[in-house]
Amino acid sequence: MAILDRIVQRLERCAVPNLTGLLIAVQVIFYVAGLAGVPIAARCALIPRLAMEGEWWRFATFLFIPPQTNPVFACLGWYLFYFMGNAVEARWGTFRYDLFLLTGCALTLAAAFAAPARLVTNIFLGGSVFLAFAFLYPDLEINLFFILPVRMRWLAWFSCLGYGWELLAGDGPTRLCVLASLGNVLLFFRTDILWVLRARSRAAASGAQRSKGKEAFHRCAVCGITDLSHSAMDFRYCPECGGLCYCQDHLPGHKHAPISSHGLDLPS
Repeated sequence: MAILDRIVQRLERCAVPNLTGLLIAVQVIFYVAGLAGVPIAARCALIPRLAMEGEWWRFATFLFIPPQTNPVFACLGWYLFYFMGNAVEARWGTFRYDLFLLTGCALTLAAAFAAPARLVTNIFLGGSVFLAFAFLYPDLEINLFFILPVRMRWLAWFSCLGYGWELLAGDGPTRLCVLASLGNVLLFFRTDILWVLRARSRAAASGAQRSKGKEAFHRCAVCGITDLSHSAMDFRYCPECGGLCYCQDHLPGHKHAPISSHGLDLPS
């Protein structure tokens, strides 16, 4: 994407390295404060109506709300987010990755105003990082539940099915949050997605053209089957029949056809 590349070149000096680790560190602080009894969710969650009434910090602090209250799942979520975020940053560069997160945050904020009184989470923003990682590393295998090896491409498709269900069964604000996270991915992977779709379309068209223009190399003189219609069949040629082709079912015991009737001359 030419525009994005120009933005990266001009503003690369403003990049914040290891932004994933910074977000996780603040989330850990918020998590510990929540365990100590501080009402973090009530004071820092994104509720657009309250933010517009003066609690402006909610526009940023919703990013620091921990993903889970269970410590085991919270640590697992932080580990995956750190691993995937750093991998995407290493592949893209620091500023491009920071811009990806910033764009997802901006789209989530815009979607939040569809229901100003409703609480908005950062879970879909984290999901966009997962989809970006899966698109960049589709063949990477992870052990699901530490046992079952699964490629990232299949986990991404499963996640997209979940998003599809949210779009069908969710209410308006939920649908907008899903579209915001997907829109972030589509915006940054637009060129790659179009290239993949065009490549597959060209491959399918080329295969259909080759299949359409391909002629059979072997054809049985008795039943007419070919190596295209019966790829597993063996074909043989009989010199006493002027080189006629027979399948393995009609070769044994066939009657030799006169050579002259086929207009063929065998070499002496």
